[in-house]
Amino acid sequence: MIREGKVFKFGDHINTDEIIPARYLATTDPDELAKNCMEDARPGFGMREDVSGSIMVAGENFGCGSSREHAPIAIKAAGIQCVVAKSFARIFLRNCINIGLPIVELEQTDAMEEGDYLKIDFNAGQVTNTSQGAEYTTNTYPEFLQQIIQSGGWLTYATTHLAPQWVLEGERLNG
Repeated sequence: MIREGKVFKFGDHINTDEIIPARYLATTDPDELAKNCMEDARPGFGMREDVSGSIMVAGENFGCGSSREHAPIAIKAAGIQCVVAKSFARIFLRNCINIGLPIVELEQTDAMEEGDYLKIDFNAGQVTNTSQGAEYTTNTYPEFLQQIIQSGGWLTYATTHLAPQWVLEGERLNG
């Protein structure tokens, strides 16, 4: 799996209230959440046309705060290809995997600048900043997690990969 795009840079400790403020949580519609993505950190971010297809880069503890799934949904619905940060809040990390939003932990995010262009090869564990000619190595996801992300999230993965097995096993047990 490869993701690439222009960098939008954020700082340390970006919390879920900055990613999608609570005043926008009356809806679960991904398109509505996307419009308000990062509204308190960077007003108008989710409404910009050039956000779709980009990569979000941040510092430490990205996604801290509440455990709401709205935050990664807003990011993914805005068209962000991947989030790269020094570290992620644990529940945010798992929510990203569950909805199929690729994330990468990388210590060297300080070297990346707003507007740089990144190419991320998840299979090789390679992050390339083509704007600066820099390459970084990162950990790869286990194959199972890569399959969940490539499927678009846990629910899609389970219904397309596991449900057919369950149906067959159930028929065998009941037949």
